[in-house]
Amino acid sequence: MDLGIKGRRAIVCASSKGLGRACAMALAGEGVHVTLTARGAEALKKTADEIRNANPGVTVTEVAGDITAPEGRAAALKACPEPDILINNAGGPPPGDFRNWTRDDWIKAIDANMLTPIELIKATVDGMMARKFGRIVNITSAAVKAPIEVLGLSNGARAGLTGFVAGIARKTVINNVTINALLPGPFNTDRLRGAVAKAEAEKRGTTVEAMLAERAKLNPAGRFGEPDEFGLACAFLCAAKSGFITGQNILLDGGAFPGTL
Repeated sequence: MDLGIKGRRAIVCASSKGLGRACAMALAGEGVHVTLTARGAEALKKTADEIRNANPGVTVTEVAGDITAPEGRAAALKACPEPDILINNAGGPPPGDFRNWTRDDWIKAIDANMLTPIELIKATVDGMMARKFGRIVNITSAAVKAPIEVLGLSNGARAGLTGFVAGIARKTVINNVTINALLPGPFNTDRLRGAVAKAEAEKRGTTVEAMLAERAKLNPAGRFGEPDEFGLACAFLCAAKSGFITGQNILLDGGAFPGTL
């Protein structure tokens, strides 16, 4: 399927690894010129080179820096001042007990997972509307649909972003600018094996590998998602013919969420 976005320009945040990387790879595969951001310069360069090698007709720009900081956002927007596509993404805050979180913990979580996407939308959406094309995809979390108790910081910040987008997505679509969210469940990434998994494995007295294998079997799909599946879903939302999809929160979790809606 030709998604009709060849030659478009995209900013893909936190794209050196994991789901952000998968989104950048999928967009580049459709001929989109991509600007990649990440804090780790080495991993970012490796991903950028892989995309260049796989897609020689695509321009790949690397911007090493923290997208959750004003200077990081400024650098990304300087590298790609008029993006047609914006993929908002940032690592989630750490797990824990809400009783132990300070105001600073909350502000940091909100800055990264709510205010940073809003600032990037604010910086790009008017230009998209003027050009009559824009696709904004926020990578949030399945916790927006089914909160995870130990991830309260993430639950709160991402739910705030979801509520904000619900309002503005109905205002931008008349100019062919859509704003949607992809809500990942368990995907086979480094983050899956991170702090939450280690804490759970330690609590159970088992290894991370054994605990994750057990968890994968409990998913209706019998497995975890693969990042390229997520990337392709992101690319579809960015397609030229996806302009009638806006304000939606699309869950990719292998059927784990048991609800009807």
